[in-house]
Amino acid sequence: MALEFTTSFHKDSLDLFRHYKRLGERAIEQVTDEQLFRLIDSDSNSIAVIMKHMAGNMRSRWTDFLSSDGEKPDRNRDSEFIDPPGTRAELLAAWEHGWNLVFAALEPLAEADMGRTVSIRGEAHSVMQAIHRQTTHYAMHVGQIVLLAKHFQGPDFRSLSVPKGQSAAFNRQVQSGQLSQR
Repeated sequence: MALEFTTSFHKDSLDLFRHYKRLGERAIEQVTDEQLFRLIDSDSNSIAVIMKHMAGNMRSRWTDFLSSDGEKPDRNRDSEFIDPPGTRAELLAAWEHGWNLVFAALEPLAEADMGRTVSIRGEAHSVMQAIHRQTTHYAMHVGQIVLLAKHFQGPDFRSLSVPKGQSAAFNRQVQSGQLSQR
């Protein structure tokens, strides 16, 4: 993620959500269709299930974000952890729809909105707290997706940041101006 100095929580939050979305997509691109649905054990979630859960959470949290509880009455969270969509295209469509809801809810906000009150599961949150809550939640699940993709691809996994053992060379390139920090 390219660091851009900002004092805007709103802008920084949008940038972080875009970063995590792209990080997940870069990991998902590296796995086969079969690996999207693979479990590493009977108690784990597949990448597909994680994607389905994230999309369900996004629909619930970001639909009518400022005016209704973030836990919608029609959400069946438990169903998000079974029977994911059957194809990569369907998964990516659900993923994209969820992220579109995030950005549609957040982009129109202003810094002054950060102190407004929203509700999640009947608990009051400032808009800023709700954004923090979701940023953390999505970062955790994207991390799971990355870990699974890396596990499945093994040595063929293309690093999403500075590859292991290349930190010094990367830092020299940054310091020499050959490359900007990610």
